[in-house]
Amino acid sequence: MNTTSIHCAVLAVAALAFHAGAASAEQVVRIGFAAPLTGGSARAGKDQENGAQLAVEEINAKGLTIGGNKVVLQLDPQDDAGDPRTATQVAQKLVDNHAAAVVGHLNSGTSIPASKIYSDAGIVQISPSATSPLYTQQGFKTTYRVVATDAQQGPALAKYAASVMKVKRVAVVDDTTAYGQGLADEFVKEAKALGIEVVSRDATSPNALDFRGLLTKIKGEQPDALMYGGMDFTVGPFAKQAVGLNIKTKVLSGDGVCGEDLSRVAGTATDQIVCSEAGVGLEKMPGGEAFSKRFEQRFHNAVQIYAPYAYDAVYVIVDAMKRAGSTDPVSILAAMPKTNFDGVIGNVRFDSHGDLRDGVISIYQYRSGKKTLVDLVRM
Repeated sequence: MNTTSIHCAVLAVAALAFHAGAASAEQVVRIGFAAPLTGGSARAGKDQENGAQLAVEEINAKGLTIGGNKVVLQLDPQDDAGDPRTATQVAQKLVDNHAAAVVGHLNSGTSIPASKIYSDAGIVQISPSATSPLYTQQGFKTTYRVVATDAQQGPALAKYAASVMKVKRVAVVDDTTAYGQGLADEFVKEAKALGIEVVSRDATSPNALDFRGLLTKIKGEQPDALMYGGMDFTVGPFAKQAVGLNIKTKVLSGDGVCGEDLSRVAGTATDQIVCSEAGVGLEKMPGGEAFSKRFEQRFHNAVQIYAPYAYDAVYVIVDAMKRAGSTDPVSILAAMPKTNFDGVIGNVRFDSHGDLRDGVISIYQYRSGKKTLVDLVRM
């Protein structure tokens, strides 16, 4: 080999070494995600997954540098099927997968048992939609949420029922889950304080679909309204069967019901439902309109409810990384309490429990099957 050939070979090796070093400097950071991606709540879970995925794709496209290192985010979506036991297994899998932080879970009944796993691992968990007060009252420093709580949502529904709907007598039903029962409990507490008579309080199962016996009993109690704490796939049949029994009163429920396509499960009874969302409605969010356009362009579906909350949760995690100058879970956790982030949903700041400051509840009715904002209740 002549001198020129040797020189070229050395340059080639050096170039390969440079590119190998550049590639190794690129750090892949996993953002865990957990929600029901199968089962009755799968549409809501996929909506949240898409919101989180959109955030990851945007951040990667812009380029992210943390502590001098180029970082590429990777969403790690896991299906908890809306089941508490599965949720703990999924949480452990995300810990074992070395997730830097987790967006999830969707339901309070899954977020609460999973939170112990994340707490033991020291990994931040931000729920886009778990509203049970208990979620952030366990003493864990890792639990956060970007929505209001049932301690705000239940009373807001009761206040709307009393002041706008002029309800005097209400029958209350819940699905016995942490979410449904908790929402109903908070509603009942405020309703009684406002002078509304709770004529009955009944419980069903999370997967109940036949309510005719229960509704026949309730019809005899002659309430002015029904309140059901549960998810859309059970509240839909509940409302349909109420209409079928000629019960003409409105059905009040929470954010587990308040999707854009409620008519899929409630049919023509959709217009009998009044529901709340534990946050500002999409149309009132500072970045709601622009987010909606980007979301529909990317996924060819309209936003259901909590996609923007999952989207902002990813950005809040990245904001903590930037302020910490690290992608290490311990550093992210240490930076979280000082979060002051302006996102699609508005300003995100947390109190000492990990709850949002300045909660707002949106009240919706359905008119010809179309979800329509009718009131904002600031708590």
